[in-house]
Amino acid sequence: MQQLVPDEAHDRIDINPIGLSDPLRWLWRGLRDMVSQPLISLFYGVCFWLMALILLAVFKSNPEYTLSAVSGCLLIGPFLAMGLYDVSMHMERDEPPSMGSSLTCWESHIRSMSMLIMVMVVMELLWGRASLVVFAVFFNTGGMPTTATVLEAVFNPQNWEFIAAYLCVGGFFAGLVFASMMVSIPMILDRDTDAITACITSLRVFVDHTAVSVFWGALITALVVLAMLPSAAGLLVVGPWLGFASWHAYRAAVRVTAAQAS
Repeated sequence: MQQLVPDEAHDRIDINPIGLSDPLRWLWRGLRDMVSQPLISLFYGVCFWLMALILLAVFKSNPEYTLSAVSGCLLIGPFLAMGLYDVSMHMERDEPPSMGSSLTCWESHIRSMSMLIMVMVVMELLWGRASLVVFAVFFNTGGMPTTATVLEAVFNPQNWEFIAAYLCVGGFFAGLVFASMMVSIPMILDRDTDAITACITSLRVFVDHTAVSVFWGALITALVVLAMLPSAAGLLVVGPWLGFASWHAYRAAVRVTAAQAS
């Protein structure tokens, strides 16, 4: 068990041992929370589903605006996720969860959430720029390509070398975002910590338990991909399910206690 003691918060952060079977346990507990709160779960499921439909519509009609649409989802998504964490937190404390509490739980954490979202948007912009650079290197178009041109190349199997490089770059940034956000938002809700401490803690969980974290990320990816077919309708269930499960991932991996006074 490793410890990190932030000077300002005076909290001790313990990274707990977790195993490869734990992600399945988180999914089970998340499913239990979702079933016990069907109306709240349905509301958030509809929100995730509508976001996916908007992304799909933009991708089909104006693919050059896909990254902008993704950025918009990055602004909304964390607040939706925190609402689900709030429900699981109240249930864990044997307190009745409510829609009102889940919709407003972010208000007392707005500074930390704003910083966290800023970090996410910056990483997403860097991700998009790096993808365009990879395209320019492979195809030598004489300038930076548009998102539509990149997407056309990605879905052409003849460009397998470009696709491999594109996926490597995308995988790196996706892994960085996942490692930074794996437990950061539930930690902000639970302990009202700052965004930097939350991200560092999330990265420490990923580094200390890389195999478990990768397995957890693979499960999330597989469920989301399956949920996108057809017409993203599966997100009505998978969205809130993964939200609830992510709270239990945080609770299993991280324990925060007040540091003893010196």
